[in-house]
Amino acid sequence: MITADASPLRFFVFARHAESAANADHVLNTDPSRPVALTERGRAQARGLGKQLANLPIDLAVCSRLLRTRETISIALGGRAVPVLTEPGLDEIRAGNLDGEPIQAYWDWLGQHTASDRMPHGESLDDALRRYAGALRRLLARAGPVTLVVTHELALRHIAAAAAPPDRPPWPGTEFAHAVPYLFDSRAVRRAAAGLAAEGTPPPVNGKPHDSGGDAKQASLQRTRE
Repeated sequence: MITADASPLRFFVFARHAESAANADHVLNTDPSRPVALTERGRAQARGLGKQLANLPIDLAVCSRLLRTRETISIALGGRAVPVLTEPGLDEIRAGNLDGEPIQAYWDWLGQHTASDRMPHGESLDDALRRYAGALRRLLARAGPVTLVVTHELALRHIAAAAAPPDRPPWPGTEFAHAVPYLFDSRAVRRAAAGLAAEGTPPPVNGKPHDSGGDAKQASLQRTRE
């Protein structure tokens, strides 16, 4: 298929990883050096994702550095000869000192800070949005008609919201389920990259608060289940 600008229309299948042990235990796992595997339920979810993608030719699969995303891809593809690319820009938001803590500790911290505040030895939501924007641009620069991207709920929710055309209502503020595929074309991914880069713009040098939907982003962040 050819778009109006004569560029091939590419497709990206985004999915949240399947359930991990951290999800089941309600703790944070954002550090790639602390690998946490899928649960048995998660492995079943990944197999279910594979069944949904069984008849779709996939040229490239992309995961974050977190083990649960790579395991989801490996199980879903079930031995298909698809190259797998690790994209650090799609990692979960870096929780720093809160990594390994109960998810409630994460929510408590977020309730007292803005989207531009960095977690102790971690990053801010705005930092993460800029990372996601860069990762999407790198994926767009690669070749291949169909790319499977397995990432995290926070990333997927913000990508989906930013990908929506301006004449359509915002993406519903509900949690994205584990291992459910969502189809985006390249135009939607370009919109997402541009939108996330704008949302993650740093505050002005005069120190005034950055007003780019911080309250909405904060509420969104508080719904994450990593």
